[in-house]
Order: sequence, then structure tokens, then C-alpha cells
Amino acid sequence: MQETEAEAREQTAQRRTRSGQGSRGLAEELLAQADVRINGDRPWDLQVHDERVFDRALAYGNLGLGEAYMDGWWDCGRLDEFFHRILASGIEEQVRPMRLALHALRARLLNLQTARKAWEVGEAHYDLGNDFYAAMLDRRMTYTCGYWRYADNLDQAQEDKLELLCRKLQLEPGMRVLDIGCGWGSLMKYAAERYGVECVGLTVSDEQVQKGRADCEGLPVEFRHQDYRDLDETFERIVSVGMFEHVGRKNHDTFMDVVERNLSDDGVFVLHTIGKNRTDTTPDPWIDKYIFPNGDLPSLVQIHNTTEGRFVTEDLHNFGADYDRTLMAWHANFEAAWPRFRDTYGERFYRMWRYYLLSCAGAFRARDIQLWQFVFSRNGIPGGYQRPHY
Repeated sequence: MQETEAEAREQTAQRRTRSGQGSRGLAEELLAQADVRINGDRPWDLQVHDERVFDRALAYGNLGLGEAYMDGWWDCGRLDEFFHRILASGIEEQVRPMRLALHALRARLLNLQTARKAWEVGEAHYDLGNDFYAAMLDRRMTYTCGYWRYADNLDQAQEDKLELLCRKLQLEPGMRVLDIGCGWGSLMKYAAERYGVECVGLTVSDEQVQKGRADCEGLPVEFRHQDYRDLDETFERIVSVGMFEHVGRKNHDTFMDVVERNLSDDGVFVLHTIGKNRTDTTPDPWIDKYIFPNGDLPSLVQIHNTTEGRFVTEDLHNFGADYDRTLMAWHANFEAAWPRFRDTYGERFYRMWRYYLLSCAGAFRARDIQLWQFVFSRNGIPGGYQRPHY
């Protein structure tokens, strides 16, 4: 009979107090459930350089584990596979540090994605440097999950994703398209060139606006350094790719109000977002502190609750396993380009970024998080919606 979460936590507490059981012993016992060994000889085994890592990880969960990695207290040849095994085994559910209770309450009770705070992720993450992202991403600089069904390289996977989005949007020449969270404009540029549409893109990153405008010069593409809440215009098509993760549960209704207000009566809205399997979880504290400030992955229930009564859900497509391959391709590019950026960013950033890319790859590989594409209409598409065979 499968044990409940409460029983699992109780057993962990009993292990903690067992005679002679220190932090290392408890960590060793937990890791064994994921087939991970301390100082083992397999690529996914933990190589410990500072014994304090065990206290830190058990006291602060992934925040402590990640910071200890950044500080050089431990290493692992295959971080992606380490996290795949950890998350697939479920042992993280047995480590619930009380010191992170405030983080969980803060995420649940406060609005961390207000109009004022929405700019923080742009400055902290997306404005790191266009040269840095150009070296890591595909040639179109598409910083979201690729579509690998027919692709054998990152450039093709990202172009196929852009084509898939355009087909799901059912674009026609002359349409006006809004891209909420447009990044460097890869989708808008592709849609304008291939489908003859006019595009308006919103981003909170000044670096993205500057490069996007230069790359799309001469095309009917407009970049705006603007929060989505300030928009009041009409578009036949609206798309948001990899931005809803920054909206936050307190603002889901506000976001959908904006989409509803700006979408034409016969319009189509496509939402591409990372999502979580369970509604009752809170943002990962390490990712929140070091990578995406104030991020908050939605669940299917949350998306359904905020779209109910506003839109007809025409299609839901999950290709989250493709994000594993995308992240591994980004990591390979990052490693190859790192000598060019070492003096600018430093060793601690290198370890932080490696931890970010590979831990996320492991999470998608374990199917702990997902990638969803929704197609919504205002009143239902006459005759029904047909997903593109692509």
C-alpha cells in the first residue's frame, strides 16, 4: 500500500532522530531511494567537497542545495540526470524545511507580480546581455521550448515551433497580431515574413526591445517596452509564449481580462506556458531567488478557472518532454561559448547558470513540470477547431 505524504514526512522525522543518524546519514538514506550515491563513480552521483552541504540542503531544501553548488561545496558530472532521479523518486517531498515556510506563505498570500514589480524579471534575467543569449539560443533567439517532432537540431526545432504556433493561430495576410511577452521578436518576425501579418509585441526587457527593433527593421512589427495591463486595442489574434509563468496567481484574472478586452469577437488566442502538475505547490525558492524573480507556474486547474466563462478551449497540446531536449541544447551552446563570457560573468554565475539549465532539464525529463499550448476562441470556432498536423 502506497504511503501518504504525512506518513512519509513522519518516517523522515523518525530517521532524523534515530541514534547516530546525522545529516549525512539521512541524506545518504534519502538519495538511495533515487539510486544516487555520495562520492559514487557514476555520472549522476554526488561528489562532496564540503560536508556542510548536508545540513544546508536539509535545512533549506533546493535553495540550500543550489547555493551550496554555487559555492563549490559539491559537484556532479550529470546534474540533469541527478535531478531527473531525485524528482522521479519523489524524495523531495520528504524534505519540507520549516525555514522555507515564509517563502511559501509569501507566494500564496502576496501579489508578487504587480505592475511595479513586473519589471524586475526583465532587469534581472532578460537584460543579462544580448550577446550572451545569442550564443546560447538558436539563430532566431527563441527563448522557449522547441518542437522536436521532426527536428534534429535546435534551429530546426525552434523554427518548427514558430510554424506550429502560426498554424494554430490560423493566420491570414493583413491580420493584426498581439504577442504578449514577445522576447526578441522571433515569432513576430517569422509571422510577418511568412504570413503577411502585422504584429505588436510587449516586453519588460529593454535589451529585447533594442535588438528586436533592429532585427525587424522594415517589417510591420512594433516593439513596446510596456506592461500588458496597459493595453486597450483590438487584435484578430493574440499569442503569449513563455510569459504566463511571470503573471502570478493573483493576476491570472487580470491577464485574461486584458486578452478578452483586446481580442476581436472572432479572434483566436494561443497560450504557450510551462505548467505544474499540482495546484497546491509554491515556486521553487532557488529559481525564484536567482533566475526568475517572482515567477509562478500555473496549474491546469488555475488556467481553467481563469478562462472559464471567458473563452472556449479549442485545443490543449502537451509537449513538455521536448523542453528537456531544448534545455540540453542550450546547455551545450552555453558550455561551448563560456570562454568568451568567463571574465564578464565569473565562476559563480557559471555554476548558477549550469545548475539552472540542467536542473530544469531533469525536471522536464521526470515529467515533474509540463509545457502546454492552449488554443482559445471567444465563442467557439464554427465547425470546430482542427489541430494542425505538424
